[in-house]
Amino acid sequence: MRTARKVLLGLLAVGVVAGVTTIPSGDAYADVQKVRSEVEGADGKDYWVENNLDKAAEAAGERPEYMVVWAGDENIADTVVPDVKNLPGSLANPVDEVRDALPGPDFMAVVDVTKGSPSYGKVVNTATVGPLVENEPHHMQYSWRKGDKIYAGGLYSAATYVFDVSALPELKLSGISLPSQTLCGSVPDAYWVLNDGTAYGTYMGGPVVPGPCTYSHGEVRTGNGFAGTPGEVVRFGPDGRKLVEAPAATTTPEDPTQCLTMPALGQPSCANPHGIQVREDLDTMVTSDYAEPRSIILDPVKAPSPYLRRPTVRTWDISDLNNPRVKSVSYLPTGPRSDGRDPLHNENRAAMETTVTNLPGHKGAFAQTMQGGALFYTPDITVPEPEWKEIYDLSAAVKELDPKAGDNGGPSSNGGWLQTSPDDTTLYHAIIGRKPGALGADDPGTAGGVIALDIEKLVEAGDDARCSIDTEAEIAGEGAESDCPTLKGHQTINPGKVAGGPHWGALDNLELGADGFYHQTDQPERLATANYFVARTGTDGDHRVCLVDIAKDGSLALDEDFKDEVTGDTCISFNRESWPHGSFGNAKPHSMLFVTNDADIK
Repeated sequence: MRTARKVLLGLLAVGVVAGVTTIPSGDAYADVQKVRSEVEGADGKDYWVENNLDKAAEAAGERPEYMVVWAGDENIADTVVPDVKNLPGSLANPVDEVRDALPGPDFMAVVDVTKGSPSYGKVVNTATVGPLVENEPHHMQYSWRKGDKIYAGGLYSAATYVFDVSALPELKLSGISLPSQTLCGSVPDAYWVLNDGTAYGTYMGGPVVPGPCTYSHGEVRTGNGFAGTPGEVVRFGPDGRKLVEAPAATTTPEDPTQCLTMPALGQPSCANPHGIQVREDLDTMVTSDYAEPRSIILDPVKAPSPYLRRPTVRTWDISDLNNPRVKSVSYLPTGPRSDGRDPLHNENRAAMETTVTNLPGHKGAFAQTMQGGALFYTPDITVPEPEWKEIYDLSAAVKELDPKAGDNGGPSSNGGWLQTSPDDTTLYHAIIGRKPGALGADDPGTAGGVIALDIEKLVEAGDDARCSIDTEAEIAGEGAESDCPTLKGHQTINPGKVAGGPHWGALDNLELGADGFYHQTDQPERLATANYFVARTGTDGDHRVCLVDIAKDGSLALDEDFKDEVTGDTCISFNRESWPHGSFGNAKPHSMLFVTNDADIK
C-alpha cells in the first residue's frame, strides 16, 4: 500500500508544475497583481514566493493590520489510507474536477484584520511558494515583533522558509533551508525568534538517513531515519542559513518503557521536540516532546503504540546561543485518572506544547498534553531538575465547551496551542475535541474551542506554588489548592460538531496608539484560531479561521463581524473554489500571526 501511494503521489506531483503556470486566477479576482521574489537554494535551484495581490480588496486606512496564515493546498494526498475508496475526484472526470484533487501551490494568505476596514476579513494576497509542493505548511513562531522575519516550516518537505513581511501585503522570500542542510533532523515544527533576529526551530523527526549523525559541535547521536527519532533544535539566520544543529537526545539512554521507537534504537530516546519557547534573560529554552512523527503522519493504517507519544519536557542551557545544550529531561507525572487501561489517555501522554512566563521575577513554564488532556506547571525552569505538577485537567473546561461531555472530557481532548499572556495573568489554550468512540463504543466525542485560565495566583506564588491535581475529586473541581488555575473565559468553536475545534491560535499583541502607530501591548484584546491539524492523521478540521474577542474580565466571544467574503458566515473559510492565485479549491490553514508594516509600528 505504501509503495502504491508513493507512486501515485509522484505521478500527481509531475502535473503540478504545469498547473501552477497555466491555471489563471479565477473570475472573482479580476484585478490581481503578481510579484515574485526568488532566492537560490543550497542545491543551486531557484525557490520563490509569488504574491498575488488583490488590488480590489487592499486594506483601507492609513495603517492596516494584517493576519498572515500559513496554509497548504488540499488534494488527494490528504486522504488517509482507510478512506482511499472515497478519494476526491477521479482521473476519469473532466479537468475542472480533477484540478481540486491534484497538488497545487501552498501559500501564505494575507488577511485584512483592521477593525472598521471595509475589507475586514478579506484575503488581500496569497503568496504562493515554489517549486516545492506538498510542504504541509505547519507552524511559524508564536508572535511577531517589529523587524522580525517570519520562519515557517513544511512538515513533509522538511524545509524552513524565511519571509520578509516588512512591506505587507507583499511578502518577499529571504531564504530557505532544505533537508540537505539539516541532515540530523526532519519534520520541522515550531520556531522562536531571538532578540538578534535569528531563530531556533524544533525538528521533531530523526536524521534524514538512518544511523549516526554528527551535529555542529561534533556530538554524535544515532537515529532511525526520516520522521523517526531523535529530533533536534536548529538555529537559523534571517537568510535561512543554518547556523547550528543541536541534538535533543541525551548522551545516556532514556526510559525504554516510556520511549519506544520504531524501528528500535539501541539507545532509547523520547527526543521528538515539538513546542519551543525561550527566556533569553534566563539563558533557558524549553521544548516539549510530542511523538515519533512517522507513526503519526506517514503510516496511519496501523494504530501506533501509545508509547510512541512522549511524556517528556526538556530544558536547555542557551547561555551560548550557538551551542544550546539539553540541561534536563523531565517525565510529566501520570495523574489520578490514569488507570492503566489505555496508556494513550494517561494525563502525561503526548506533550505537544509548552509556554514560558514572560516577566522578570517569574521563572515558571507550562506544558500540555494532546492525548492526556492535562496542563502542567513548574515554577522554575532554571534549576537543574525542574519539578512539574499537573495543575489542570481539561475535563473541567471541556464540560463548559460541550455540556454533553460531563466530567470526562479531558482524555484525548486534543489540546494544541498554549500561550501565556504577556502580563503572565492568563493562559490561553486551543482544544480540537475528541472523536466519537475514542474512549469506547459509547463515547459520543466532544466539541472543542478555546479557553482562558486565570494563572495569576499560581505564577505569583513562585517557588511556593502548591497546586497539584492528585485526586479524582480535583479533576472536575479545578484543584483543591487556592493557587490552582480557574476558567475565566471559553468559546466553543463548531458547537455540536465533535472534534471540530481549533488546533492552533495566536494572540494579537498589536494595538493602535493615540499617535496613529501600532505598539506592542501586554493586554491583547483578541486572538485567532485555526480549525485544522494534519489531514493525513485522520484529524482534519473544517478549515476555518476565527477571531475571538477578549473582554476585560477575560471572557471570550466570537467576533461576529469577521465574516467570510464568499459566504458571509462568521469566520473565514479556506474551503473555497478560487483564490487570488487561481482556482485551486480548498486549502488547509494551520498557523497564523498578527503583523503590520515595519513603517506602521513603533
